[in-house]
Amino acid sequence: MRQALSKLTAVFSAAIAGTLLFAGLASAHVTVKPSTSKPSAYETYTIKIPVEKDIPTVKVAIKVPAGVDFKNYQPVPGWKVETAKDNAGRITTVTWAAEGDNGIEPGQFQQFNFVAKNPDKDTTIAWDAYQYYKDGSIVEWTGDGGDSPHSVTTVSASGDAVPASDSGHDDHAAAASDNHASASTADQAASTETAAAPATSTAVQTSSESSTAQTVSIVLSAAALVASLAALWISILFVRRIIR
Repeated sequence: MRQALSKLTAVFSAAIAGTLLFAGLASAHVTVKPSTSKPSAYETYTIKIPVEKDIPTVKVAIKVPAGVDFKNYQPVPGWKVETAKDNAGRITTVTWAAEGDNGIEPGQFQQFNFVAKNPDKDTTIAWDAYQYYKDGSIVEWTGDGGDSPHSVTTVSASGDAVPASDSGHDDHAAAASDNHASASTADQAASTETAAAPATSTAVQTSSESSTAQTVSIVLSAAALVASLAALWISILFVRRIIR
């Protein structure tokens, strides 16, 4: 009897672990919010970086999508910011690097805020991001779906898009003032940038592709849950036979 209960406990524990594993993979992504905004708006975006491994994340870089004008960023203690520009002076890549040894520890996440001006017309913009771990490994959040999708923001003037948090005439002037005040800082950071930042690319994806990635994640989690319940039911039947 004790042996049967031990087997049942082991199977049940494995089922729970499998469910949690798939649920974690489906949710722990590098994301950029908001997912909707208005054309020409000065939007405050937030990039969120969770740690999926048992080692710290020490750096994250994000490519600024074509048509998006990066303006300024919110400083975070313990992190330095570097920018890369193209020949026209447009910021194409922004990199946050930990000044200490550890950065973002396992089980933690970090958020960085920045202001960018959206394209003037309705479109979708994809945020390619690169997560650097302490052991030198890099996770590229650049896919249209799968295990490492990039975030997509829908820029639309229709009622489907949420009004930008920093849009409007007054906010436009404020953002322009902030950009002027931080211009020298951005130029300084660009001059000291290393070759580790990824190159510029154009990334425009449809909102349906983002929905596909979310659907795949939900299906994987549901499949793991079904498998866990099936394993539990089989174990119960097994114990009943032994008892009889």
